[in-house]
Amino acid sequence: MQQQGVECDFTGSDSWVILSPIEQSIKRKIEAVGVPLKDWDIQINYGIKTGYNDAFIISTEKRNEILANCKDADERKRTEELIRPILRGRDIKRYGYEWANLYLIATFPSRHYNIEEYPAVKRYLLSFGKERLEQTGKTYTINGEKIKARKKTNNKWFETQDSISYWEDFFKPKLFYADITQQLNFCICKDVMFCNNTTYFIASENELLLDYIQKYLNSPLIDWYYRTLSVQLGEKAVRMFSMYVLEIPIPPISKSDIYKSYGLSPSEVSFIENREG
Repeated sequence: MQQQGVECDFTGSDSWVILSPIEQSIKRKIEAVGVPLKDWDIQINYGIKTGYNDAFIISTEKRNEILANCKDADERKRTEELIRPILRGRDIKRYGYEWANLYLIATFPSRHYNIEEYPAVKRYLLSFGKERLEQTGKTYTINGEKIKARKKTNNKWFETQDSISYWEDFFKPKLFYADITQQLNFCICKDVMFCNNTTYFIASENELLLDYIQKYLNSPLIDWYYRTLSVQLGEKAVRMFSMYVLEIPIPPISKSDIYKSYGLSPSEVSFIENREG
C-alpha cells in the first residue's frame, strides 16, 4: 500500500536526488533565475599541499627564530616575503576566520627559488633531514629508523609538493571555504593569506563581486540547495567539490533579498527557514 509518493524526473544527465514537491519547486526556481558560478568572473583554486606540513607549516615563534637567524637585512627581507600566513579548513568560519598564527614556507616550484639565497630557511629545513624532504618516494634507513621521503615529483627537496602556478591569486581578494564542512561557510579575505589543502578559495579582482557572491553562498537557501548536488558525509557534513560549487546558481546582481531574488513563495521561504540544519 502506498502511503506517500512523489514524482521525480530522472530523465536528465544530472545526479539523482529525491525531493518533495516543495523542494522540487524551490530547486527549479533557483536554477531558473541563477547563473552558475562557473559563468561568473571568478576562479576556484585548491589549497597548498606541501607533502610534509611538519616542516613547511610553522608557528609564529619558529618564523621569528628563522628571521632572527638571517645574516643581514637583505636576507631577512627576502625571507619575510617567502614565509606567509596560512589558514586551514578548521580556521574558516561564516563571514570570517580565526587565524591560528601559522605560517607557510612558500617555496613553490613554479617560482624557481634558489635556496642558497635563503640560508636561514635552508638550515631550518635541513634540520628535518634532506632524505625526508626530497621528492623521490624512496625509503631510507638512518640510525636504525626508516625514513620515507615525499612522493616522487620533479620538484626539489626544499620546494612544496604542489607547483602552485596560480600563486598570484593568493594576493587577490579571495573567498575561502573548507573542503569538508557541517554548513556552508565562506569568508572573504582581502589581505595576502595562503591556505592549505583542506581549503579551497575563489579568487577575483572584483571585491564587490566577491561580497555579493559571499552573501548567497552563506545563506540557508544555498546551504540547502548545495546538498541536492554534492556528496553528503554522515548526517550533516558535505564535501565541497569544485565541480559542484561551480554549479551553484547566483542571481544577477540586484539589491533584492535572497529569497526575493529567486522568486520563492512565503511557504517556500518558511520551508527553508524551518528545516533542520
